[in-house]
Amino acid sequence: MNVLGIETSCDETAAAVVVDGRTIASQIIASQIHTHERFGGVVPEVASRKHVETVTWVVDQALTEAGMTWKELDGIAVTCGPGLLGALLVGVSAAKGYALATGLPLVGVHHIAGHVAAACLNTDLQFPALALVVSGGHTEILVVDEQFRFSKLGGTKDDAAGEAYDKVARLVGLSYPGGPKVDRLAAVGNPEAYAFPRSLIEEDSYDFSFSGLKSAVANELTKRRNRGEEIVVEDVCASFQQAVVEVLVEKTARAVKHTGYQTVVVAGGVAANQGLRRALSERANADGFAVHFPPLQLCTDNAAMIAAAGTFLLRAGVRHNLWLNAHATFSLSDWQAGKV
Repeated sequence: MNVLGIETSCDETAAAVVVDGRTIASQIIASQIHTHERFGGVVPEVASRKHVETVTWVVDQALTEAGMTWKELDGIAVTCGPGLLGALLVGVSAAKGYALATGLPLVGVHHIAGHVAAACLNTDLQFPALALVVSGGHTEILVVDEQFRFSKLGGTKDDAAGEAYDKVARLVGLSYPGGPKVDRLAAVGNPEAYAFPRSLIEEDSYDFSFSGLKSAVANELTKRRNRGEEIVVEDVCASFQQAVVEVLVEKTARAVKHTGYQTVVVAGGVAANQGLRRALSERANADGFAVHFPPLQLCTDNAAMIAAAGTFLLRAGVRHNLWLNAHATFSLSDWQAGKV
């Protein structure tokens, strides 16, 4: 089964062709990082305009790189939410246009389902499994069953982990995108230099909260600056990252013990974080469960993951018509219930 994936949920315009949900035949990503860098973050209107300019080009390039024509495709998958509404509408509109013109079946994919499916690319990973989703907008622990359906064990009550990374990066003067820079500096800093809180780590739940941690970093920096004390950015990054990673690892390990599932998939942009990869791998080895991280290039937004998730849907007989819409906020449960 050859599936074209289209992803425009934020600031990457991407298209890819995936074979049988596992093999990437092509992957084209037009990044907008340099466009938004001067603003210190993604500007939704600018992102939407860039998607309009680029979406047909990335689709054409994906087909060319895969060496396929439209007649060799079996379906079209597109991110329909959550994300920036204007950006999503560009991808959804393009996908519906292509489906109408070619007669190919169309499926709308939840962005988080796509990130989970990224772990299946170029591997023989099988479900059921647990999924730790860690990105700029989401921090969740999910159960993924054999039919690629999701049930939520817990999620963030406020800031997602990736959002906290970006906010702390701005507090210490790091440019956008700040998350990867915090990770790099954390590797050479002292994680014991600052005693930042581990929110909800003692609670018997799988929920997360990172807004208090972000505030604690801001307050600590303000106090030290007011006293004229030196601030070692590497130490701030290392202490902050250890506080985030400890909570993520502990909650995930508890979920493994509670559910009995012995496989954990880590998904989302923060899955590329080296501190998280190292700490969770060490805990997995100690506790005897398996942990799967997507390749670094598949942790951030891409279309191959959307095509992979779309393949699961198409094989299950799921089809969406031309009433498919874009959703800025969109729960996995609503998506699974067909509220697209």
